[in-house]
Amino acid sequence: MPLTSEDMMTNTLAVIPATPEALAPFGVFLSTDCGVDPLPITFYGGAVDVRKPGAFRCDSDVDITVCRLQERPLDIEYLERHPGHTQAFIPLGGRPFIAVMAPATPDNELPALEDIKAFRFDGGGGFMMFENVWHEFPFAEEPDTDIIILLSTATTESLQGDTGIEGEAVGADLEKRNFKHRYAAPLSLAP
Repeated sequence: MPLTSEDMMTNTLAVIPATPEALAPFGVFLSTDCGVDPLPITFYGGAVDVRKPGAFRCDSDVDITVCRLQERPLDIEYLERHPGHTQAFIPLGGRPFIAVMAPATPDNELPALEDIKAFRFDGGGGFMMFENVWHEFPFAEEPDTDIIILLSTATTESLQGDTGIEGEAVGADLEKRNFKHRYAAPLSLAP
């Protein structure tokens, strides 16, 4: 059950380094140092090292989008999840960013405030979330932070146009909830 403003006046979420171990409850770390052994692919005399840290899964067509992030206030505004696909965020250009995630919950339940975690990525790696993992859109720590996002076409379509009540969006593969409205308590990232 979400906490109300009577439970807490100000909530600050500590940001921890993104590592394969820290991300394990939410998804997989994507980088050359992802903790996974190379596949036994021997073409090119060993000059190509292929690793498979996780399997991307999607019930529909997939979009590959490139997002340019700018710095914004470190306040959690929305939490969203996707039942029909894993979602991957892959940085371009080595700029750091912060990702906020919470574990999957049963239908119609938001995550508990104490289950929300924030991870700092140094720009050398990204992540792929499991289905239904709650998350906020990444926060840039530097201007012009570019990130490739793999997501379902259904989600891309649901995010466009009429956003619904309280700025929320719901679609075949999207549940985007207004955090500030539903929790009635602010949550910000520690600087």
